[in-house]
Amino acid sequence: MTLKDVKIGSTVKVKKLSGEGAVKRRIMDMGMTKGTEVHIRKVAPLGDPIEVTVRGYELSLRKADAEMIEVE
Repeated sequence: MTLKDVKIGSTVKVKKLSGEGAVKRRIMDMGMTKGTEVHIRKVAPLGDPIEVTVRGYELSLRKADAEMIEVE
């Protein structure tokens, strides 16, 4: 399951990051590392972006980026 598929209000744990080079590095720099808990706060009306809480701060992610984050 990816972060894009998680329901609003759920808290999940990052299992794996896919993606290549600069994109993967950018996601990791935002605090999305293996084992980090992520809470899904809101999803925009058209589904893009997704607002999450990670490591105590709010973060907005594009659906394309959320698809690269595998969660459990």
